[in-house]
Amino acid sequence: MVDSLRVAFIGAGGNTTLRHLPGLLAIDNVEAVAVCNRSAESGQRVADEFGITRVETDPAAIFAADDIDAVSIGTWPYRHREYTVGALEAGKHVLCEARMAMNASEAREMLAASQARPDLVAQIVPAPMDLLVWRTVRRLLEENALGTVREVHCDVLNGSAIDPTGPLHWRHQHEFSGSNVMMFGIFTEIVTRWLGPTARVMSDAEVFVPARSDSSGASVDVDVPDSLGVLARLENGARVTYRISTVVHDGTPPSISLYGSEATLHWRGADNLTLSHVGGESETVTPDPGTAVGWNVEQDFVDSIRDKKPVELTNFTDGLHYMRLTEAVERSRTEGRAVGLEEV
Repeated sequence: MVDSLRVAFIGAGGNTTLRHLPGLLAIDNVEAVAVCNRSAESGQRVADEFGITRVETDPAAIFAADDIDAVSIGTWPYRHREYTVGALEAGKHVLCEARMAMNASEAREMLAASQARPDLVAQIVPAPMDLLVWRTVRRLLEENALGTVREVHCDVLNGSAIDPTGPLHWRHQHEFSGSNVMMFGIFTEIVTRWLGPTARVMSDAEVFVPARSDSSGASVDVDVPDSLGVLARLENGARVTYRISTVVHDGTPPSISLYGSEATLHWRGADNLTLSHVGGESETVTPDPGTAVGWNVEQDFVDSIRDKKPVELTNFTDGLHYMRLTEAVERSRTEGRAVGLEEV
């Protein structure tokens, strides 16, 4: 019989109630023992829905509890460092919602706290869009199926924020999201997963909708860009062009294209992969057998705890890289210059 794993949830918002709570409770001998939200009322609603008996409003009570083995942190990024470090120092495994932190400095503190407790699992919720294909893409690259990858084009274009009367969201405010901008961090995580680290960046951005109304109807300044362009150079020499926007009329799904000296690989979401050799026809690429696992975050977390499986998607070292990258982009767009990741 596997020992029971007792999990508490701090910041049980949308992704926690949609993914983490049901996913963890579906695993044998995993128990949800407490929920801690900003208000007792919202915490009680989650507790009632999932049969949780304990509701807290102070995370310190979660960290101090002897009957809690692991903590799932689902708050906005502005609390990730504080609660992750607190949980690890209290001897509890951590599953932290993405994005990892507000900036690279906070991410380093989180990594250091995890390294101080190698007996504990520290996992960040991964970028989910490429879960069906990333192993296949990596295999093609390792086999040199594209030749030398020269350019990467990443487009994430939609009109989700084009309506200026739309409500204020925490993602619109630097005080809650830090250097994270729209879906840029998610797609840099994917590009890094496929092709390796970034060496330097140059960026430009704009806030086209400068204010939005909060829940009280008050107008609040928006200080996170809704349009971002980034030119990046990977350590392997490839050039990456990112176009990220929530204020364009474009109904196409996010896409990443890898242009090699011998072939081009297009990914248009989910398992939509096509490969075309120079001078040849485009061919559909089916994910390699057994690799299109999809969302398995909660099971991976439990397996790492019970079976000592190394965290792959996503470990804190990889998280620190994408936070260095997002901060480098922020510095570049605010200072008007190219920024190497060695500066961050």
